[in-house]
Parts: sequence; C-alpha cells; structure tokens
Amino acid sequence: MARAEPSVPVRMRRVAVVAPEKALRETLVRIAEAGRVEIDLAGDGGPEVRGLVATRLRRLRTEPGQAVLSEALPDLDALEREGRTDLLAGEAQLEERLGSAVRHGEAAALAGWCPEAEVGATAARIAGAGGALVVLRTPRGVDPPTLLTGADTATPAHPARTVRRSFTPLVSTYGTVPYADLDPTLPAGIVYAVMFGVMFGDAGHGLLLVALALVLRTGRPRRLAALRPLWPFVAGAGLAAALAGVAYGEFFGPTGVLPVLWLAPLEEPMRLLAAAVVLGAVLLACAYAVGIVNRWREGGPAAAVYATTGVAGAALYLGLAAVAGCVWLDRPAFAAVGAVIVLTGLALAGTGLYATTAGGPGGAVQTGIQLLDAMVRIGSNVVSFARLAAFGLTHAALGAIVWDGTKALADRGPVGVVAALLVFLAGNALAFSLEALVAGVQALRLEYYELFSRLFEGEGRPFRPWHLPVEHTPDPAADNGPPAAAPPAVGEDARLGPAREEYS
Repeated sequence: MARAEPSVPVRMRRVAVVAPEKALRETLVRIAEAGRVEIDLAGDGGPEVRGLVATRLRRLRTEPGQAVLSEALPDLDALEREGRTDLLAGEAQLEERLGSAVRHGEAAALAGWCPEAEVGATAARIAGAGGALVVLRTPRGVDPPTLLTGADTATPAHPARTVRRSFTPLVSTYGTVPYADLDPTLPAGIVYAVMFGVMFGDAGHGLLLVALALVLRTGRPRRLAALRPLWPFVAGAGLAAALAGVAYGEFFGPTGVLPVLWLAPLEEPMRLLAAAVVLGAVLLACAYAVGIVNRWREGGPAAAVYATTGVAGAALYLGLAAVAGCVWLDRPAFAAVGAVIVLTGLALAGTGLYATTAGGPGGAVQTGIQLLDAMVRIGSNVVSFARLAAFGLTHAALGAIVWDGTKALADRGPVGVVAALLVFLAGNALAFSLEALVAGVQALRLEYYELFSRLFEGEGRPFRPWHLPVEHTPDPAADNGPPAAAPPAVGEDARLGPAREEYS
C-alpha cells in the first residue's frame, strides 16, 4: 500500500464500480463493508426503484438504529414482520445506490471516489463478486473530496497517526481543507499547544493536564470514552504549559519550588508582551508562506501573486514590519525599504482585487477600501497576539493571589494550616478550570482568525465513504457436512420472489 504524504490530503482517484446486473447487489455489499468508496447518488433518486424499502421502514414507525446490510438477498416481508429496522435501513441505503446506477444491457455502473492507496485492495475485494473497480480521469472543474492523512487510520501501533488524528478536530471544526491545499493538521496542533502553554504557564497545572490526558487514554470513566482519541492533544497542551511554567518559575503559583529560568510574568510584563508579539509576527509570516503555496496549488502563479493571502499580502506584511522596525530600532533605512515593499504589495493586491470588481470608478473605490482593510487587519492581527501575554499575566496573578492567601493563613496555627490547605486546593482548582477554559478559547481564536484566515480562501468537501456493517449468512456446509444439491433455478426464484420483485 502506498504511503500518503503527510503534508497534503490523501490522494483521491475517480473510480467507477462496474458489475453485471445480477452481481451488482453483492458487489455493493462488499463496497459497503470495505467502507473505502464514496458513491455518487443520482439527483432524481431513481424513482422506478428507490423508495420501496424506505416505505416499508416508514410503516414501522420506529426510528432505526445502526443500519446493517444482509449478505444474502433478504425477505423484506419477513424483515418488516420481525421489525428488523436495522436491516431495512441498510436495504434502503442499498436501493438508493441501485437506483443511482447507470445501466447498459446486462451491465451497471456507479461513479465515485476512492483513496488511491485503497484502489487495489478494493478492486480485489469486489472481484470475487464479479465486479470491477475502474479508475477514471478526474473531470475538469471538479475537486475531489478531502480526507486528511491519518484522520481515520490511527492505531496504537502508529503513534504518529494517533497524534495527527487527535489534532484533526482543530482543523475540521474550522472547515474542510480544500483538496488542493496543504494539510495543516500537525503544525496547527503544535502551534495551538505552544500558544496555550504561553497563556497557561504553570508546571503544576500543566502536569495535571498531562495526567488528565493519561486518564482519557484509558477510556475511563465510560462517559468520557468518546474523548479518548483526543488524549495526545490534551497531553501536548499540558506539556507546553508545564514547560512554560518551568520558564516562568511557576508551580501551582509562585511557590518557589522552581527557579525562574527566563522571566517572572508579574515582574517583567513588558518583556513578556514583546515576546508574545514577536511570536505572533513569526507565526503570521509562516501563515503567509503556507498561503502562497496554497494559492499556487489552487489557481497557479497568478492566484499566488495577486491574492491578499499570497505574495501581495506577504509583501504588505513584510513592508509594514520593516516600517515598524524603523520605529522600534531607530533605523531610517528600514523605513525606505519598507515603503518600497509596501507599495509593491499594494500594487499587486490592488491589481488582483480590482479584477474581481465590475470596474470603473466604483471598482476603484471598492479596491481602495479593501486595500485599507487589508493593511488595518495586518496591524490588528499582530497586536492581537498580545493576548498571549495578557492571559499569561492573568494566570500568574491568580496563582500569586492564591499563594499569598495560603501563606497568610498558614502562619495562624493548626486551624490556619487547615484553612491554608483548603484555600490552596480550592484556589488552584478555580484557577486551573477557569484559565484552562480561557486559554483554550483564546488559542483557538488566534488560530482561526489570525492564522487560518490566511491559509484558506475557500472550503473543500469532506470524503464520506459508504460504510455499513454486514450481517453474514452462516455457512451450512460448516455445520451439516457436505452441501446439499442446489435446488432448481425455478424453485429459487419462487422462494425469493417477493424480494426480487422489489429490486426488479
């Protein structure tokens, strides 16, 4: 099986499922059991076929649970009498695909998508039923569906996939990555953890998050079992917070357990603020670099050069950064270089924006407003990263308040010691829960608004393969010795008559 590139979505191939009419059902059952092919459904729904099983299902007036397919052609009347809504729901999905098939003579075909690495295995799987999986040329103007690498293949034996899968919701919550774009899952998860750690910098609190992640990994308690795949994400955020706490000298507040290795937030707030803004500036530069690559992959060189999230936007950003460096470092030469870069960026961005307008004076005004907005956004986005320092200071201040209260009570005898312990535990519990929520939300906001808005300009379509469990028919030969002689064809037709009529 070919290895998928981790930097891009899984490569998709346009395929056709082809089978003789008599083998189409068994072929589709195998496709559903494999769960690696997304099948296109006809818009009209195949009125001559679709809806018959669904009508039976509606007559039961019972909400079906997990849809299941029967390996053998079922007796639909018996299923309805027995209330087997699971099998009826599976048959309803199957008849929807059967109604979407294109038929020519004795053959039938359905189009769809399949991951390139799974084409061979899927073709071999359906070959035993008499079907074939034919690779087609991707139609022009049609983007394949997106499946992020490792999104559904994480296993304990592949920790890298497990980590990538835990970061996937961070990207999928924002939207579906366009098929042509780079897959930002792993770097986005790392950046999120770093930003969270800066705001939640406390070694004790970070280690608590790591412990919570290990609990999630066990799948206990059961009510949290659904969150088990996220444990590497939580562990990464906790580790980043613990490392930041070591740098700040914070261990459940300024307890003195750890020395200050870099800076104490409450003593050097301006230094922390400057570091946060510099970190934000570096992250924005990286976002522009990825944006340029994405625009190139989406629309070629022109799209990469003229987009405000491409070369034009990057030039504006670098030029404004040079001008800011002139003010910060008192270097007049930076101002001249920055002005030239800014003008270049304005010219490129203006050309691209004007091309999307109706032209004329109205288009020029619209372009001017959009250019002004782009420049203002760049400045506000850089400053927005100051919240890393602001919430880091808030966390340190809460820790200091709790620790000062603990020390004040501890000097008042045995009762004071008990009270100090309660204050320490309750105060840290409050600071942990409150700051974890705030830091998590703020890191998400910075990721989405400041960074992802430069990575993506559109949205893709998620890959949704058809996947159903299959109820296999017991093999009578395994229990009753040699197989009995096959009944005459006419008898078989008579026995399966009611079901055949529904599908013919």
